[in-house]
Amino acid sequence: MHAQQLIAFNKPFGVLSQFTDAGDRRTLKEYVPIRDVYPAGRLDKDSEGLLLLTNDGRLQARIADPAHKLPKTYWVQVEGVPSAEQLAELAAGPALKDGPTKPAEVECLAEPDLWPRDPPVRFRKNVPTSWLAITIREGRNRQLRRMTAAIGLPTLRLVRVRIGPWGLDELAPGEWRRIVSA
Repeated sequence: MHAQQLIAFNKPFGVLSQFTDAGDRRTLKEYVPIRDVYPAGRLDKDSEGLLLLTNDGRLQARIADPAHKLPKTYWVQVEGVPSAEQLAELAAGPALKDGPTKPAEVECLAEPDLWPRDPPVRFRKNVPTSWLAITIREGRNRQLRRMTAAIGLPTLRLVRVRIGPWGLDELAPGEWRRIVSA
């Protein structure tokens, strides 16, 4: 039995949350030279930030399975300026095509000091953008993008900064670090 490993990785924009791809897309293999670790959960190709990888199947399930309700915090840049009603609707959990979402913690953020995205987010001169910190305890496919769209605030950039007790901290895009104990 191998020693338990838990890796924090800052997934860059455009990278798949897997080690192989039948196409020619960028994968974790380009960044994480460790054998036999697998993502505990996913981030869309066009999302950035914290991805945890482990070689422990039970830990992987505990992190990824929504039944364990580990909070996941994202910094989300949206198009527009949210009204109090939109923020309340987002916090209450908007209804999506696959059913209502669970309540979320939502707060407005000053623009965070993040690395530049490559390619840059497209801006429209006459449309302001805002940043929100959103914490959810479930993880449906493209859930946050669908939640913000449902309340009329399309997501421009999505960065996961925390999963349960584990944070992105100072990792630059493409960097990883071993977390000693899980």
